[in-house]
Amino acid sequence: MSYQVLARKWRPRSFGTLVGQEHVVRALSHALETGRLHHAWLFTGTRGVGKTTISRILAKALNCETGITAEPCGVCDACKAIDADRFADYVEMDAASNRGVDDMAALLDKAVYAPVQGRYKVYMIDEVHMLTGHAFNAMLKTLEEPPEHVKFILATTDPQKIPVTVLSRCLQFNLKQMPPGHIVDHLSRILEAEAVPFEAGALRHIAKGASGSMRDALSLLDQAIAHGAGKVLEEQVTHMLGTVGDDHLHAVLDALAAGQMDAMLAVADAMEARSLSFDAALQALASLLGRVALVQFAPTAVADEVERQRLLAHAAQFDAEFLQLAYQIVIHGRDELALAPDEYTGFAMTLLRLHAFRPEQPPALGSSGGAAPQGGTTMARKLPPSASASGRAAVSGEASSRASVGLSSAAAGKAAVPAASDSARVASEVASPVAASASPMPGPSRDVAPWEDLPPEALLQDDSYTGQVGAPDEVVEEPSQLPRQPKPAEASRQPLGPRDGGALRTLTPPATGASAEVAGSGPDTPALRQAFDRADWRGVIRALGLGGLVREFAQHCEWLGFADDQLDLRLSETHRHLLEMNRAAVDRVQDMLSAGLARPIRVRIATGAIAGETPAQRDEVERRARHAEAVAALECDPFVRELIERFDATLVEASVRPL
Repeated sequence: MSYQVLARKWRPRSFGTLVGQEHVVRALSHALETGRLHHAWLFTGTRGVGKTTISRILAKALNCETGITAEPCGVCDACKAIDADRFADYVEMDAASNRGVDDMAALLDKAVYAPVQGRYKVYMIDEVHMLTGHAFNAMLKTLEEPPEHVKFILATTDPQKIPVTVLSRCLQFNLKQMPPGHIVDHLSRILEAEAVPFEAGALRHIAKGASGSMRDALSLLDQAIAHGAGKVLEEQVTHMLGTVGDDHLHAVLDALAAGQMDAMLAVADAMEARSLSFDAALQALASLLGRVALVQFAPTAVADEVERQRLLAHAAQFDAEFLQLAYQIVIHGRDELALAPDEYTGFAMTLLRLHAFRPEQPPALGSSGGAAPQGGTTMARKLPPSASASGRAAVSGEASSRASVGLSSAAAGKAAVPAASDSARVASEVASPVAASASPMPGPSRDVAPWEDLPPEALLQDDSYTGQVGAPDEVVEEPSQLPRQPKPAEASRQPLGPRDGGALRTLTPPATGASAEVAGSGPDTPALRQAFDRADWRGVIRALGLGGLVREFAQHCEWLGFADDQLDLRLSETHRHLLEMNRAAVDRVQDMLSAGLARPIRVRIATGAIAGETPAQRDEVERRARHAEAVAALECDPFVRELIERFDATLVEASVRPL
């Protein structure tokens, strides 16, 4: 006996063995059991989802010798004849090759005669959308009022091309694509029955390549068995399909998490050696990143337990923000693949971009530590030690070098940053108020637009403070870690070049064991002491003369209390990002308080809901009050009132700026 392909051998012969179309089976079964039989059914769906199979099962249910039933016996002459495609009263017509009005007229002429062998004459017209307009018109009357012994089953992959006059005369059922899980389960049962060894990963690749079509999956399974010499192995299936295996994608994510660019490029080289599609690789990588992001928030959304455990490992390696960024990088890299010199270069540049934007990922707030005080999770930061280790000094030197390069291209009046040595770190200093007020001369072209300049605190935040961030609830109270006060020293003044407007720049000599301070306007000590004694955090900020990102961070903090040389502040959850993006802000405030009050001060930050009022909230209240007063003053001004009355004008309150 000749070999029969799996798609024909394992075609379902009853509603009970049909896979993935439960909604259609339920409706047809109820109709058959209750006797509410329509005269025309329309099955729509993509190829290989069961349209022809359901029509044959329905023909057997109508003509089974045991009677009209939802469960045909499959052993009577009628059932066997329909399965063998030799039942006289079941006619399958291909509308793609019999699409004219003459073909339709011939079919309708035969429909008036009584069945020869069965109970009903069943006409199954496949790809019915291929009929011509005249053919559709010819069948309308018969389709609306057919003889009692005639049933029509129409099948199509494009229901949009069927006239509405035909659609209104049929019961329409939309057959959905097969889920990959259903395909894998069905293929597993077939391979077990065929006694063919297989790997579950190979079946997942076949299910993905079938794109929801069970017939395509069975055809690919036939090909995989032949390719693997009677075995279905994952590696051989990926070679056969030319698809990117999951191992490649997971290797990319593992190397990305470890920061190993060489390993990522090795994956790209291996894919090029196998002539795999880099476009398909980026598509699969974007899909994988999407599933990893989904698992972070809804682990149960992934039904496959093996895949879920693998995705959870990646979900623990990346935070949610980076996964969103990585997804955008991958999909944009796929869009730009056609613009690249070649696909390998485009794919490699996408991997380089992922690596370049990989965050340092410091410990998240609330990740560990003891019990937090009331009001939120505490954030204690270790004070910088008096002597830095060689590795830390190297990091500080590199940060100072970056700050020097950034400041050299900034506006005139900003100071240069000296490089740090192994024995001590030298603070970066901004120019004096005299230099800031001077009119700068035109300088060389800038790489950064003037309106995008960062404040000095953003550029210098990592230069003077290299202490590591402790755990959220870890409070460092060892006196040995408190910063020593810098000894007063004569500041050497050095004239700047003509581009700096003749301003003077103060260079502070290195002081061992002390944190560097930002030069310029120092804290107003009397006002600072008075505000500190009154627990007036708003007044403390003004007396310290904070600016930039540090001031923005301090403005959104609330005074909780001061005891044992420790100042407790609370940062609102809404502005938590100000601390995460500027890790040195707490150290900066701490050192400036210690210098202004002439005693070591520790600052501890708690995150939570604000119970009182922050300086930022107070400033907003005062701003609104001043704005309301300015609007009221304008409304009462005689000249403004005359303009309003004469020209029917309106005062735009949003444009009012109080003096």
